[in-house]
Amino acid sequence: MQSDHLSDQLSLFLAVLESGSFSSAARQQALTPSSVARRIDALEATLGCQLVSRSTHAVRPTAAGLAFAERARRILQELQLARAEAAAHGSSPEGRIRIDAPAPFGRRHLAPALAEFLKAYPGVDIQLRLIDSFIDLQGEHLGEVDLVLRIGPLADTRLVATPLAPMIRVVCASPDYLNRRGVPLTPAELPEHDGLDWDSPAPPHAWRFEHEGRSRLLRPRRLRLVANNAEALLCGARAGLGIAHLPTWLISDQLQAGELQALFCENGLPSPEPSGIYALRLTREADSRTRLLLEFLKSRFGPTAPWDLALQGRFGER
Repeated sequence: MQSDHLSDQLSLFLAVLESGSFSSAARQQALTPSSVARRIDALEATLGCQLVSRSTHAVRPTAAGLAFAERARRILQELQLARAEAAAHGSSPEGRIRIDAPAPFGRRHLAPALAEFLKAYPGVDIQLRLIDSFIDLQGEHLGEVDLVLRIGPLADTRLVATPLAPMIRVVCASPDYLNRRGVPLTPAELPEHDGLDWDSPAPPHAWRFEHEGRSRLLRPRRLRLVANNAEALLCGARAGLGIAHLPTWLISDQLQAGELQALFCENGLPSPEPSGIYALRLTREADSRTRLLLEFLKSRFGPTAPWDLALQGRFGER
């Protein structure tokens, strides 16, 4: 597919900003400097504002130009994704996609989504490897596989991360435990309770709450169970062993069924954590079938994850 007029305009504008001159952008785009200047003039006339300030030494973005550049980059990325998706649909994508993912999330959410994807694209095959515990912090398996799903902070900024879903964590316990030990009214009461927690390394945002104007680590003092597996902690919470701080993607069904009770959610679900659920890959340009899968997963899990959407109706929206 040939570049359309909008892509040409936006690419040229960004080239001017990144190079700092009409002449440098002209060399990149195989144009003359005067042609570049005329096209930027036309873009400014269309938008009704000045995007760049010109001097004899350099071309610099205005405040409006900087704001427009941020949008322009997003638009170009979306156009590229749209073209890749259309091409994949038109050419019946084929080939294998290899994925590593955390076992609990993979069993609950990823495997059903992949089954739906494979039904829609019969030419694609998927090799899924589910791994217990925190997985592949440095993306070491990339190269062996095409995608690694990561839940939590990104350890290596060299990897290309596609956000799939937000991450919300809820303090919870079984009704049996709360009947026996009482319901804590604030996080400050958590140290007086029994708990269940991650074995090292623990998620960085677990048991952190805004208390008395600052972020504090508040968790049960006695830990009845520590484990490196989220499902093991869920089992302990359902058995009434203590209070846990678990992600909604893991416990949404139990909260809806009443097997677990959410704490400190009187005003709705907590805010999403700074990090979320990502798909990592090595190269910026993914092949068409992988790009198509990423777009499918983004639409399946976001912008509001289905497990959180179900809970919003129960606890209300913030």
